[in-house]
Amino acid sequence: MNNKEKGNIGERIAYQYLLSKGALVLENNYRIRTGEIDLIVKLDNELVFVEVKSRSNLKYGYPSESINYNKIKKITNTAKHYILKHNLYNIPMRFDVVEVYFKENKVNHIVNAF
Repeated sequence: MNNKEKGNIGERIAYQYLLSKGALVLENNYRIRTGEIDLIVKLDNELVFVEVKSRSNLKYGYPSESINYNKIKKITNTAKHYILKHNLYNIPMRFDVVEVYFKENKVNHIVNAF
């Protein structure tokens, strides 16, 4: 299985996890020319932009450690575009990370990750 396939599986697991927590999924893989957001959901009356990171092992560190300054900048700029496009100015929002650990069959949801 290549990294793209692992990423897709991780996103499906995160999708199901968020649904089980009562999230309403608004967008899946929201893309613009300059960036992408894996999932955009409404959860607990907040607009939540979710980055999903998956790992088979910890050889390269924890999943959330791979989110650097440039990735955060791309995600936040893409979120701004989404907010402007949908006129969502006065809605509370946050940025979460969902880590998927394949071998442990575990999901870790980091609320307000950045």
